Amino acid sequence: MKSTYLLIIVFLFVSVITSCKKETVELEYKEIILNKVGEQLVAADNSFGFDLLKTLTAKTDEKENLMISPLSVSLALSMTYNGADAETKTAMENTLRFDGLTMDDININNKQLSEALMSVDSRVDFNIANSIWYRNNFSVLPDFISTNKSFYDAEVKALDFSSPLAKETINNWVADKTNDKITEIVDDIPSDIVMYLINVIYFKGSWKYQFEKSENIIMPFYHSDGTNKDVEMMTQTADLRKMANEDFYLIELAYGQGNFVMDLFLPNEDKDVLDIIANLNPENWNSWMNELSAPYKTTIVLPPFKFEYEQLLNDVLIDMGMGVAFNENEADFSKINADNQLFISKVKHKTFIELNEEGTEAAAVTSVSIGLTSVGPGGEIIFDKPFMFVIRELSTGAILFMGIVENPER
Repeated sequence: MKSTYLLIIVFLFVSVITSCKKETVELEYKEIILNKVGEQLVAADNSFGFDLLKTLTAKTDEKENLMISPLSVSLALSMTYNGADAETKTAMENTLRFDGLTMDDININNKQLSEALMSVDSRVDFNIANSIWYRNNFSVLPDFISTNKSFYDAEVKALDFSSPLAKETINNWVADKTNDKITEIVDDIPSDIVMYLINVIYFKGSWKYQFEKSENIIMPFYHSDGTNKDVEMMTQTADLRKMANEDFYLIELAYGQGNFVMDLFLPNEDKDVLDIIANLNPENWNSWMNELSAPYKTTIVLPPFKFEYEQLLNDVLIDMGMGVAFNENEADFSKINADNQLFISKVKHKTFIELNEEGTEAAAVTSVSIGLTSVGPGGEIIFDKPFMFVIRELSTGAILFMGIVENPER
């Protein structure tokens, strides 16, 4: 009888000890195999994203949170690119870093990449959706429609743009695809707009190691302008991959089975986020990722945050070399409609992110408005100051979201 009591006591003791330890989660990581052209396309998307982030931060107040989805912008512009010709087509190729890729290369591999990312991890809710909406009295060439349906699975609909229901229909589609995280991308429809090409990306993943809310603490967060405020901080100790150099500490947090991860960049004491972004290029990025250590016991102190970001990308894309596509008289989108002078009126980008103890939910919408020219046809790492984050898929290296947290708030 005594031995039975002793066994029960030992069992209870082991159960208590086990419950106090961070649960180890075995990954069932799956590798996405891309062909050489697919790898080149991912590299192009990432390179475009680095340049887009650099150009945006140069035009943004340093106190603002910022987040973009390079993949979303690239996919929306890729659909638009199928309608471009001549100098406009070349300018879009150069800006999107598509040099050396044919239109078939881009379309086929965008389709394969999208399908692979959406199916690789059943524990992560990840979706890509595309749509094309055009004015019901505007004629669109069949090849443009069929290409975007075939390779981007685009939903295509003609709408009466003069009706208030048109805006509501488009925005309802966006809200549905982003789980109501982004509910509006079209605020009004000007009389010269004949088409919207829209991409949506939605991501929701739980951490491999979740944070316990009971372990949260209050600490000061130091802003770029020298001010600080007390914020809630999540804490945990787990086996994490990391690296460090003279500019920053880098910690990697995994979602689900491990295909999707968030990389968190904390500037060193004498550095800031802009110092990291200044060195952001494909060569450095690949070097940083290759230098990530094997998992090592590390304590991380990270603020939960939630914010939305919205940006008109016209000036940024013009600065990056796409000016002709926005020129009412020089743009060539004759593969959409050969009888009218079309141009890109707006490229609008909206994002949402919420990071908390359970994981991360993020969404992005990119809308390209096509206008009709009126005159013619280890250790402890504390994220207590502005930092950068990236959400990517490991095996392909595809970057889904990039951002800067300047002011963390739930």
